[in-house]
Amino acid sequence: MAPRITIIGGGSNQWAPTLVTDIARLELLQSAEIVLEDIDGSRLPRMEAYVRHLAKLLDIPLTVRSTTNQREALEGADFVVVNISTGGFASMRHDIEIPKRYGIFQSVGDTVGPGGILRGLRNVPVLVGIAKDMEQLCPDAWMLNLTNPMTTLCRGVTKETSIKTIGLCHELTMMQFFLSLLLDVSFLDLKATICGVNHLPVITAVDAAGKDGLAMLADLLDAGDQDAPLPFDMPDDIGHEPLAEGEVWTKAKLLDMMRIKMELFRRTGALPAAGDRHVAEFFPGFLTEASGYGKRWGVHLTEISQREAHEAKYSADLDAKLASTEIDEMPSGEMVHTVMWALLTGLPVELPLNIPNAGQCPDLPNGVVVESVCVVGPGNSVRGRDAATAPPLLASQLRQVSASQEMVVEAAMTGDRNMVVSAMLADPLAGRIDYDQVTQMADEMIEATKAWLPQFS
Repeated sequence: MAPRITIIGGGSNQWAPTLVTDIARLELLQSAEIVLEDIDGSRLPRMEAYVRHLAKLLDIPLTVRSTTNQREALEGADFVVVNISTGGFASMRHDIEIPKRYGIFQSVGDTVGPGGILRGLRNVPVLVGIAKDMEQLCPDAWMLNLTNPMTTLCRGVTKETSIKTIGLCHELTMMQFFLSLLLDVSFLDLKATICGVNHLPVITAVDAAGKDGLAMLADLLDAGDQDAPLPFDMPDDIGHEPLAEGEVWTKAKLLDMMRIKMELFRRTGALPAAGDRHVAEFFPGFLTEASGYGKRWGVHLTEISQREAHEAKYSADLDAKLASTEIDEMPSGEMVHTVMWALLTGLPVELPLNIPNAGQCPDLPNGVVVESVCVVGPGNSVRGRDAATAPPLLASQLRQVSASQEMVVEAAMTGDRNMVVSAMLADPLAGRIDYDQVTQMADEMIEATKAWLPQFS
């Protein structure tokens, strides 16, 4: 029987086209029924048209329907993919701008820090609500979450409901790609061991075609040929600054994109695996006035205007896809379709995923959601592949962040303002300012975004 795949946030210009293209290219899923749900019904017709466009170009029986009714969309689903942003840019603007007035500058603002905390408060109840509907309408379905703050949201669902939940993030896949270029080893011949939370996964070991990949990286940093050119240029959409005309990509230029990770690697012997803009927010010493709020480390601060520009580009890209008679063959790097394939076939696939801790990250309590390499498939299950501990500095940050995220889940579900302040005080970035200012900042952020925080009214 063909699987039914529901996409909550199915009108997303950023996520929906990528997800359905991946699904359409995978033979096992080509007869699936795609159900697109979005609270903004005006965004759905164009995405429906794109799914039909794909089906026609590939000559496959993929079908699609759309709705603004969440319960209708969930009924009978086998997989529920969630990519939403409660309040959109209107709420995120306050996540960035209010903390800035208190001296907290965030390079992303969607995972940790005051922005990540408020985003969690808005999104946790929404995802829990989706999961509670799933318990009634599709209790055996898997929730595949792409929404941030990923660890916090997946924890909310697994704590409050019985729904099987996985968080999927491409940061580790990108880091493995970068390591393959730096170490001159095939992407497929790299096997990383990781532990941590989303946007701070820590690589504690790398098997690079039978060699110690982290030792190879240390040698490259110490005395390697960093001027060696890369086999191809970096794609423009991974966040780097454009090279000057005539310049070529070298290992040195790639390393320059990762100054924070490499500094922490030199200090600890383990390698944070997310982009530096994410990693910086876990270590507020990189986002200080003395460093130009990250500039010295190659990190820039994302303003809402940039996010709005990205959204306009995603929309234009979808228009181009609708007008094209060709399908881009470049892999997206996302894992949703691969997880579906493994769960449907029962064949094992190893992927970096966010699931409840069952010993794969001994530095953190069991039950909290952690990011690790997982085995997906056998017995319609997902489990951690191995156990890994982080060096003391990184482990202490992970414990602090995980404790704050537990408080965010509690605050989101109860509307307890004191718990919000506690979460901010425990968070490394939000808690770096004066105690009274933390309370004031929390109250101001809740008030500014109260339209999306009914539990605090």
